[in-house]
Amino acid sequence: MTQAPLAPARADVPDEGAAPGPFAVSDRVAGWVATFAVGGLALFLRLWHLGRPHAFEFDETYYAKDAWSLLHFGYAQNYVDDANDKILGGQTTGIWKGTPEMVVHPEVGKWLIAAGEHLFGMNPFGWRFASAIVGTLMVVVMVRLARRITGSTLLGVVGGLLMCLDGLQLVLSRLALLDIFQAFFVLCAVACLVADRDWGRARLAELAPDGVRDGFGPVRRMLLRPWRVLAGVWFGLACGTKWSTVFLIAGFGLLVWAWDAGARRRIGVREAWLRSALVDALPAFGWLVLLPVVIYTATWTGWLLHASVYEDALSNTQYGPYWGSYLQQDTHGFLAEAVRSLRSLWHYHHDVYSFHTGPGLAQATHPYQSNPLGWTLLSRPVGVDAQLDIKPGVDGCTAATDSTCLRQVLLLGNPAVWWGGTAALAYAVAGWFGRRDWRYGVVLVGALTAWLPWLRYDDRPIFSYYAIVIEPFLILGLVLVLGRVLGPRGASAVRRRVGALAAGAYVLVVVLLFGWFWPIWTDALITTPDWLDRIWFKRWI
Repeated sequence: MTQAPLAPARADVPDEGAAPGPFAVSDRVAGWVATFAVGGLALFLRLWHLGRPHAFEFDETYYAKDAWSLLHFGYAQNYVDDANDKILGGQTTGIWKGTPEMVVHPEVGKWLIAAGEHLFGMNPFGWRFASAIVGTLMVVVMVRLARRITGSTLLGVVGGLLMCLDGLQLVLSRLALLDIFQAFFVLCAVACLVADRDWGRARLAELAPDGVRDGFGPVRRMLLRPWRVLAGVWFGLACGTKWSTVFLIAGFGLLVWAWDAGARRRIGVREAWLRSALVDALPAFGWLVLLPVVIYTATWTGWLLHASVYEDALSNTQYGPYWGSYLQQDTHGFLAEAVRSLRSLWHYHHDVYSFHTGPGLAQATHPYQSNPLGWTLLSRPVGVDAQLDIKPGVDGCTAATDSTCLRQVLLLGNPAVWWGGTAALAYAVAGWFGRRDWRYGVVLVGALTAWLPWLRYDDRPIFSYYAIVIEPFLILGLVLVLGRVLGPRGASAVRRRVGALAAGAYVLVVVLLFGWFWPIWTDALITTPDWLDRIWFKRWI
């Protein structure tokens, strides 16, 4: 008996909160207008006084100088002890030692920071500019992904606004740290995989409109999947920013296999899990694993071209035993040099991994380190800058005579977004396993693979802002829950009205909290009593 035809690509998206019918031309236009409107708001908020404070905030002291060094020398160089003061004073020469720095993160994010420095100079605005642009683009992609996954322009806009008005995403978009770049690349990769899921199902429906009686179903014409290739590119760039991306690649690789198997089962393929492993999972391994490896290696081109500098500097140090006697041999020709450089890069990675996982960091402490279990609950935010005890009348301080003012930049999420997102993550378990709604699988796989691996390293200094990679999936969960609150298309007018009021009230709380915490996210001048009103828990100090 012939299997029923595969359903249309968007038929498996429940209609909670969606407008009637599929996307019409007018709704597609409205969707892009709304996307650019939210993106414009995000850009304005992230560029507002971007160069303030005029200082190196937290780990900017490493990445901003590494980026400038990459831009001008091709590799990261060590610098003199008072380099920060000289740079802030406008000096960029005479501060580099000419020896390579043992950097502990890949180079993609630092090259992006370098692009901003190239455009605007070695100053706070310059080294933060790339983060502001990427943070804005992240909001734009969030709108498009939420819209695609819900079938609703309204919910897509809500998803973008939740990210736009979150403090953790805002502050990281105004700092020269690497995490915002990793989060953006991961979000783009997942958005491509969701688009690929739609493309693949539509393609199977086109190639096998009446289903299949036996065999694998369409194979050859399903091998090249443009969205999946693009996802591999984004994953490669994410790995080229921070290694922790590998856990997300593994998780989504398995999820993609499950999607492919389900699609083939729906057109009548028997033993779909096994057959899909051969005809879908193996090609996917090439696009989502091997392609990122190639791209990741290519992102180290600057290092590879200057490998001899690192070999000369490190071969006679504590790193020497790892690098081997091959450093004592001369090489001739492009191929021999390339092989030796790649071999040195491998040993360099060994040393960097040893740094991250060795006993040295396990014994280190930091006042802002936090346990990953508390990240989504905002248990320990990171203070990246503070100017305390500003006296009344100084710098515009209007505090009472017995009080003071201060300026602070605190890496703290919007409580309504993060606490609500944590609850939505718990609901996603029921949504995926109970309702068998594939969209909650995106939420769970993304959040857990970005979060749980850090529990293995909770004995060393790790920080709550690493959770920025988790945030898009919490927001997706929130958007899906808000869609449930709004109700399906066929619900009564009263049901839809009550749902709209409840969902609208939640978004309003997000907006109000954004305004409330804005001063301590953006280095604004605030009186000490007003600051204390915003520090709800002792662990936020």
